[in-house]
Amino acid sequence: MSSVSVSDQKVSDQKATLDQKPTVELIKDINGFEVVLLKEPQGSSAQVHLFGGQVTSWKNNQGEELLFVSNKAIFKPPRAIRGGIPICFPQFSNLGIIEQHGFARNRFWTIDSNPPPLLTSGNKAIIDLILKPTEDDLKIWPHSFEFRLRVALGLGGELTLTARVRNTDSKPFSFTIALHTYFSVSDISEVRIEGLETLDYLDNLQNLKRCTEQGGAITFESEVDRIYLSTPTKIAIIDHGRKRTFVLKKEGLPDAVAWNPWEKKAKAMPDFGDDEYKHMLCVEAAAIEEPITLKPGEEWKGRHEISAVLSSYHSGQLDPAKVLESSGSL
Repeated sequence: MSSVSVSDQKVSDQKATLDQKPTVELIKDINGFEVVLLKEPQGSSAQVHLFGGQVTSWKNNQGEELLFVSNKAIFKPPRAIRGGIPICFPQFSNLGIIEQHGFARNRFWTIDSNPPPLLTSGNKAIIDLILKPTEDDLKIWPHSFEFRLRVALGLGGELTLTARVRNTDSKPFSFTIALHTYFSVSDISEVRIEGLETLDYLDNLQNLKRCTEQGGAITFESEVDRIYLSTPTKIAIIDHGRKRTFVLKKEGLPDAVAWNPWEKKAKAMPDFGDDEYKHMLCVEAAAIEEPITLKPGEEWKGRHEISAVLSSYHSGQLDPAKVLESSGSL
């Protein structure tokens, strides 16, 4: 009678996992919204609401939710969903003449069944979405465009958003954009951001006053609402409480927004719990300071990849430099 060792069984299990394929499924959530569910064989997953073209869940292979969505989020169009990764387009915040954060986050996107070629390495679960302006949108912002969004979930659980905006109009237009990522954290007092040291930023709490980051890593003791300028392609969010580091890699998105509303503003938002500010942090890949201008027929592309890894200790502290080194380059 033959026997199978534990190590042989592990190898067999790993091979079986590798033989499995990522899956993409269109379902409806409890509110009746159409949602695309991405799964990869090792167990990580992501879900994307067609309303807003918005990622609203990203889980690791342990089933732990990595994004924050408020318990008070209102799933009722045209209200934007509070949490996940809203897309701020064609305007970030109130820095323009249209509604705050633009209209892409509160429009229904469609599945792009025949997207233009876009290189994607490896075996990933992928969904392509597209947004085109309606007649009402053109009254608000009179520019024809095609916004294509690819959401890809890799075998290691990394989540990549690739945004492409094409000018289909007869005249140039300019826009700003942010991928407004809400990260789930253990406690905001236990979190720091690495990679933004010594950079200039626009402080939205001081009427966009231009300041320079003076300290080391960014930590949180009160409300923060800043647009960091000309940021590096990699940024790390270190969560001491969960011994977890989020690694952000980006292309075509030179700025980065850091936001936590803190107690007073949290209480003033109807779709946000009074104490939920303790368990979220927004760090957003963005292009804000210098709007992107497209001539007719031109296309812009931006890419944002996020991954979650276990933090390592070094001299009693978490060492994000090692995490960034080990995560590789773009």
